[in-house]
Amino acid sequence: MNELFKKLIPAQVPDSPGEFLIALREVMQSLTLLGLWRAKLFNHAAFYGGTALRILYGLNRFSEDLDFSLLSPKTGFSFKQYKSALENEFNAIGLQVKLESREKKVPTAIESAFLKANTWQQLLVIEAPETILSQVNQKAILKIKLEIDTNPPSGFDTELKYVFSPLQFAVRSYTLPSLFAGKMHAVLCRKWKNRVKGRDWYDFAWYASYYPELNLQHLEQRMRDTGHFTGQASLTRLQLLDLLNESIENLDVVSARNEVMPFLRDPRETETWSKDFFRAACNRIIVV
Repeated sequence: MNELFKKLIPAQVPDSPGEFLIALREVMQSLTLLGLWRAKLFNHAAFYGGTALRILYGLNRFSEDLDFSLLSPKTGFSFKQYKSALENEFNAIGLQVKLESREKKVPTAIESAFLKANTWQQLLVIEAPETILSQVNQKAILKIKLEIDTNPPSGFDTELKYVFSPLQFAVRSYTLPSLFAGKMHAVLCRKWKNRVKGRDWYDFAWYASYYPELNLQHLEQRMRDTGHFTGQASLTRLQLLDLLNESIENLDVVSARNEVMPFLRDPRETETWSKDFFRAACNRIIVV
């Protein structure tokens, strides 16, 4: 097996195709961040979202996408300018990928691209066991989605974070209170038709447990930008708790648990989930 891949897997080699593909996706995420750092994306953009929490702070759930935000609004950004840098980063260790920008049907501030690779060929290069290869479709495509907000809400803070093991690189990231504000916006305002995104509630409980400080100014600006807060006065902690309690009252806890389950290695993490559990988590929030 490829030595770098060995080092990037945090524990023993996965013994099922699903776990092996998660490990491969996480390798690709790290290599993508390395390539973007070398190409100096973080001079004018910051990393945020679930994958940022996992890589930088040890969030114990798998996250699929890489989310970024420009430090200030700017039109004309495209991931195409990083195509060569990213593809070369993977080619250097024998992995073949292509970066494809996503064409938008409706103009938005979000620019997207996909890093694509043939799953079976990648597994072959890293010398995955035959028991794994035999269960993978040779035409299957593994995708890493990259998104960047080119017109970000104001009020966020960033910091430079270093990644040491086993690849050494740096990323500019939202600070934890600003990350929490972004997640809180998702909890309160993201609508999935009739579905509930359990990953948002999992992350909310994680923040409340370990990093309960929340950048209220940034949350307010996000909510104003999306039309979810229109008051003339500033958003207060009491108003935030009222909104959260309303969301919790309408939460289908079972559906939330079922949605996040495929992203957890230990499903017992959600055993305490209930409306009372999330209400108690609300009380831990510290606004800054």
